[in-house]
This record gives sequence, structure tokens and C-alpha cells, in this order.
Amino acid sequence: MNLALPILVPVLPALGAAAGLATGRRYPGLARPLAVLPVAVSAVLALVTALQLGTGSTLDAGTRLAPTGGPDISLALHLDGFSSLISVLVGLVATCVQVYSTAYLKDDPRYPSYAALVSLFTAAMFLVVYSGDLIVLLVGWEVMGICSYFLIGHHWETADARTASLKAFLVTKLGDVPFLFGLFLLGADAGTFRITDVLHTAATGGLQHPTLIALLLLGGVAGKSAQFPLHTWLPDAMAGPTPVSALIHAATMVAAGVYLVARLLPVFLLSSAALLVLAVLAAVTMVGSALCALAQDDLKRVLAYSTVGQLGYMTGALAAGDRQAAVFHLVGHGAFKALLFLTAGVVIHAAHTNSISAMSRIEGLRHRVPDAYWTMGIALVALVGLPPFTGFFTKESVLTAAEHAAHGEALTGTLGPASAVPAAAGWTVLAAGLLTALLTAAYAARFWLVAFHARPVAAPADAPYSPEIDEADPAHAEPAAMRWPLWVLALPTMGFGLLGLRTDWLPALLDGEPLRPATATMVLGTGAAVAGLLIGYAAWRTAAARAAAAPPVRVPPQAGPPAAETLTAPAAPPAAADPGRLLLGPLYGPAQHGFGVDRLYSALFVRPTRAAARLVRFLDRAVVETYVRGAGAAPGWLGRAVRLAQTGNAQGYLNALLAGAVLLAVLVAVGS
Repeated sequence: MNLALPILVPVLPALGAAAGLATGRRYPGLARPLAVLPVAVSAVLALVTALQLGTGSTLDAGTRLAPTGGPDISLALHLDGFSSLISVLVGLVATCVQVYSTAYLKDDPRYPSYAALVSLFTAAMFLVVYSGDLIVLLVGWEVMGICSYFLIGHHWETADARTASLKAFLVTKLGDVPFLFGLFLLGADAGTFRITDVLHTAATGGLQHPTLIALLLLGGVAGKSAQFPLHTWLPDAMAGPTPVSALIHAATMVAAGVYLVARLLPVFLLSSAALLVLAVLAAVTMVGSALCALAQDDLKRVLAYSTVGQLGYMTGALAAGDRQAAVFHLVGHGAFKALLFLTAGVVIHAAHTNSISAMSRIEGLRHRVPDAYWTMGIALVALVGLPPFTGFFTKESVLTAAEHAAHGEALTGTLGPASAVPAAAGWTVLAAGLLTALLTAAYAARFWLVAFHARPVAAPADAPYSPEIDEADPAHAEPAAMRWPLWVLALPTMGFGLLGLRTDWLPALLDGEPLRPATATMVLGTGAAVAGLLIGYAAWRTAAARAAAAPPVRVPPQAGPPAAETLTAPAAPPAAADPGRLLLGPLYGPAQHGFGVDRLYSALFVRPTRAAARLVRFLDRAVVETYVRGAGAAPGWLGRAVRLAQTGNAQGYLNALLAGAVLLAVLVAVGS
């Protein structure tokens, strides 16, 4: 293979980002081609590289970048089926996001910097995927962190965006601290940072601290991939532009943590304790995030909690020792989650609100955005996991992996001993996965029915507005640049999962194990999804009946576009008619606020830190500055005292001399 092709894949978006930042203000007309073309070419090169590499082949090349006195740092490439598949996903989603953004943010004055940062974000993820050295991978890992900070805070004039960007940066950096120590310890134990050599050392039992290394690495993974307890930044990150959310949730940032564990899974297989910890975190993440999604009114927060739960499926598969199932779900989820966010952007663009309950009051919303309506339906079916859509096959691969692990038959292949995967980890992931499948179907049905199929009435006057929406005519809310990426992503959403049935290609591209769903988990998983849909539908019908029974009230016309035409609305507040409230009961309030995890962090960390800061400020001002001011003032006081004594009167000097002599004489007489 020509090494120039894989090298150009991360380099081209980086060059496009540099050119966009350099020319954006002076030549704004170049911003769009500099945003789209380099990323699109990289996507094509990633596909060509994957096709040239083929199945069952690897490419490992590199050169020493810097001597360290210990393990060397190498500028290395490591390509195999996993990296090829994920790089194609990254290129596809990033290209769709860039094209979509040209219309979605067409009037945004900061579009050139936004587009350049998206390109840099994409280049960083390509670097993580292709890197054969852990330190170089860390560079891409951290570049993504700073890009997410700027992109989430793109609308920095709003307090929510500023707070969300800062929170995302700090929470992910909190996880990166143990992650960094884990990488250093791994390199010290293995004597190298080259991934292939590290995996060889792990396979031969050469690592001295596998449990400590795995647990430290999990800190960074929990932060980057938004797993409990470092998941709280991702729902708040919805303050950023919707295309950025699609990129973060589908192909970059959160996917990096899952990819890293999949790449280093032989290290984790050396520690049953680390796998069990990962399984518990995945289970808590899956179930907790699904409950939270069921209680959210903000469309993007529903999708954000959905992403957290689906990432829990991926980490659950890794805890069961099956990286093939984890990456299969990662790629399938990337397609339909990018589609969900981009369709959500179209809906927000037309409805001028993120609120699901407010959307239910807009007459004919689904007819205003027909492409988004149907493609969102496709993506939601895939999210629920119904056949024959992609989500069915990828979710079932995770449940099958958990079932095998529960029975002591983990499909670790040649990665490590299957006995290293605790049966408890398999049962934990399997039970949580089935419950999450039911809850996922319930909140998907709730959102779909409430947003698009409720009784159409006027939008409330106080409906919240999104800061990034374009003030276009709602009748033309789907320009071509926002429409065709939806159908491009709909194709893998509908068909990618079927590739898992072909044992001669996709499984051969990965670890070679079959990806066909097991009968038992297929029946249980599909049954849970269908039950969730029926429960969500029943709750919606009950809530709609309650809303219809309430007497109508007049609603003033909406302050912004589109103008309200109907002046009646149900008197019952949206929360009272929310199907999520009916389903969750007393859990609705806690779930709506993320079960108080942020409040707990505020009580345990934020408030004590602020109190300590106030104490330090007091000590600095009242104690340290007092000494400093005293040290400066004392010579002045002494000088003034001495100056008062220097009167220039000779008689006064003689009198003082005489008084001193008399005083000395008295002291001598008394002493003798």
C-alpha cells in the first residue's frame, strides 16, 4: 500500500483548518470550499485505504520521532480492519456535517472559524484512529478536547454555551489526569509506546500492573465517552450548534474512548476486576441515561442521553470481552445518531424551538419538514433496534456477547483468555441491556408521538428559541444542503447491519467471529423493544386524553416567527400531560435533573473548592497583604519620626544632649 494515502487522511483536514483560520476573515467566500473539500477528499481516501487494505490485513509503519531516555515516541501508523471501518465512518459523518453546516449556519458571522474547527476536530479523530503510538494518539485525543471546548461554546454570547463548554472541558480533563498516568505506566511496563509492541507484551504476560493500568485508563475513557460518573457534560453540551452535536455524538470525541479500549482490549483482559468495574459502569450508564431521556423536554437533550446509553452498550460489549460487537455497534450507532441530530436540526430550524412540548403545538410540523420527518423515523427505528435496520443487528451483537460472557463463553478470540471475563460482567450487561432496550423504545415513542402527532394548536408565546436557528421561512426550512445528507446517512442506517450477516466480509474485517444474533437474545431484545413501544404509545394516548379533557384557554400570538394562527391551547400544563411523567411517576423529577449527579458534584467538589478559594483570598488580602503593606509602611513611619526630631534648633539639640547625659548619670548611680 502507498503510505501517502493514509498519511493524507488526517493531514488534509488539518491543512484545511489552517487555511480556513488564515483566510476566513479576509476571504469569507473561501470558507465553504475550504471546509467541505479537504474533509470530503479525506473521506474518499479513507475509503480507498480501507479497500486497499482488505480483510485480515494490517499495516504497521513508523519512524522514531523523539528519544526520551526511556520508551521512544514514534510517528507511527497502525491500520487494520477496526481502524479502516471507523475512519470511513468519521469521513462520512464529517463530510455530511460540513455540507449541512453550509446551510444551517449560512448567516453566522463566525462560520469560517466554526468550519475550521470542525475540520481540525475531524483531523484529530483521524489521528487517534490511525496512530500506532500512544503518545501521538494522546495528541489527537487532547486536540479533540480543545476543539470541543470552542465548538460547544460557539454561541459564546449565551450563558448556557459558555457554561457548557467550560464544563465539557473540565470534566473531560478530570478524566484525562488518570488516563495520562495510565499511559505512562503502560509504556513503562511494556518498555514502549508502540501499540503493536504493547499488545505483544500484554499477550505474553509482560505487564506488571495490568489492573492499575486498566483502571487508570478507564478514567479517561469515562470522561471522553461520557460514562458514569463523568457523563454529565454531554447533555449540557447541547448548547452548541446542532451539527457539532452530530459530529461529537456520532464519529468523534465520544467514539474515541470506546475505540481506545477496543484497541487495547488485551490489556483489559488481563484484569477481571477492571472488566467487572467496566461492566457495572456500563450498566449504570445505560439504565440511568435511558430514564433521564424519558423525562427530558429538550429534543437535543433526549438525543444526548440516548448517546450516553448507546455508549454504555459499547462499553458493555467490551466488558464482555467482545471488541468486535462494540465496534460494530459504534459504527452503526454513528450512522443513525448523526442522522438523528441532523434531522433534529431541521426540525428546530422549522419549529424555532428545542422544546418537544412546544413542537406539539405547531400545526402541521411534520408536513413542513417531510424529509426530516421520514428520515428521523428511520433513525428512531434503528435506535429502538427493530429488524431489519442497523440498530437491530448491532444491539443484538452486544446482547449476544453479554450472553456468551455470562455463560463463560466470551468471544475473545486470540486477544486473551476467555476465562478472564467474569460471568458476573456478562449477566450485568445482559440485564441492563434488555432493560435499556425497553426504556429506549419508550422514550423514542414518546418523543415521536408528542412532537409530530399531538393535537395541533398554537405555539406558546414563551416558547424557547434556539440561538443558532436561521430566521428563514418555515415553508423553505429544508434547503438541499440540509436535505441530502439526511438521505445519505439513511442508507447505512437501513443497510449497514445486514453486512454482519455476511461472514466473508465484515466479520473477516474485524476479529473473524460471527456477528449473527443469537436466538435467545434476539427474542428477548426485540420483545423488550416492542414492549417499550407499546408502553410509550399507551402513555401517550393517556396523556393526550388528559390534555383533551382540559378546558381551552386563549394563547397570545407568538412573539417571533412563525406567527401563531390558532388561539386556543389546553389549560393543562405540558408536564401534566407528558407521557414520561406517567411512566416514571415519582422518578420523573429526579430523572429530569439527571438524578442529582451535578448537585452531588457541586456539594462535594464545587462548593468546597469555592470555600477554599474564598479562604485563600481572605488570607492573601487580610494576612499576606497586611505584612507586605506593613513592611512598606514601617520605614515611612520611622522616617517621619526621625524627621520630627531634626528641627534644626541648636538649643533644642543641646537640651536633648543634656537630658541624655543626666539620664545616663542617674542610671549609673542607680546601678552602682
